[in-house]
Amino acid sequence: MSLPYVLLSAAVSLDGYLDDTGPERLLLSGPADFDRVDEVRAASDAILIGAGTLRTDNPRLLVNSPERRATRIAAGLPEYPLKVAVSASGDLDPAAQFWHTGGEKVVYTTDKGAERLRGAGIAADVVPLGTELDWPAILAHLGAVRGIRRLMVEGGGRVHTQLLQQGLADELQLAVAPVLVGETDAPRMFGTGAYPGGPRNRLRVLETRPVGDVVLIRYVPTLPGTGPAVSPADRHWLALACELALACPPSRTAFSVGAIVVAADGTELARGHSREDGDPVVHAEEAALAKLDPADPRLASATVYSTLEPCARRASRPDPCARLLLDAGVRRVVTAWREPDTFVENAAAGNAMLAAEGVDVVVLPEYEGLAKAPNGHLLP
Repeated sequence: MSLPYVLLSAAVSLDGYLDDTGPERLLLSGPADFDRVDEVRAASDAILIGAGTLRTDNPRLLVNSPERRATRIAAGLPEYPLKVAVSASGDLDPAAQFWHTGGEKVVYTTDKGAERLRGAGIAADVVPLGTELDWPAILAHLGAVRGIRRLMVEGGGRVHTQLLQQGLADELQLAVAPVLVGETDAPRMFGTGAYPGGPRNRLRVLETRPVGDVVLIRYVPTLPGTGPAVSPADRHWLALACELALACPPSRTAFSVGAIVVAADGTELARGHSREDGDPVVHAEEAALAKLDPADPRLASATVYSTLEPCARRASRPDPCARLLLDAGVRRVVTAWREPDTFVENAAAGNAMLAAEGVDVVVLPEYEGLAKAPNGHLLP
């Protein structure tokens, strides 16, 4: 099941705090960043907060710009994104602004919490999840039942921590304010505990830019999934491979494909694309593997991201890409698009060839459109 794209958004001090310990909320962002957040909200299908943030901040979570709301309506979307609250206990104030502003609301809770919320007359769709809250279940329900593709998470720190520790966050947007809090008891952005890959797992920077007097930093995870399990980084690496395919010299006799080899620790080892360096018949996986030492021990635990199913039959060279991957010791492949019979009869056999040799093959069909984009002239 395809989960929503989960974007964690927060403003933090230079020393990593979300607030101070005073009675009033510490405003870390300025007008320019508030407007940026409003833009991100308008581009989201839903906005989620935890119970602590709802109680402490009493937020409305609205799209404030009339122009952005009008753009949503013109696109056939609700005026406001769905507002989502998460509370295990169900101990939420029915008079909070959250319930009485904006559009639709939903709250995810436990069975006991649902009884409490319904008894309090909370103005929202109440979804019980059993005896405990479960983030994969929440995201699956949002995707499958609510049709949410892009979920913005605005806190608090406990929610951000849980989603990142469970490998469920696709992007992290931090507005870093030129402020030092320095209070031990103040709330921090992230809590202690184990994170995927540990402290040596480095996130990848997508963007840095000043917004007023704060600096926006956008990060995405890099750690590949394990076996058939899909991680947020799998989606990012495959999307990057799709961008590589756009760099291929156009051809009437071969597909444009991008490929990236990524180590288990999230380090990019090599990348390649079809017809790279003027070779008219080189394939993407072949070009990427050629840049690596065949004896590199990291290949055995690496993941190869290829926009097109690795070929099992090939006219231009003796060894198809599926065989090259097997000979290199690769044990996990993530791809977007099954090969059509455009150039080779019964072409869609590479994934099966890999799987038969024990390779974990993961197909992410939501990226098929991106993979096909540079190949439209070859398709019916």
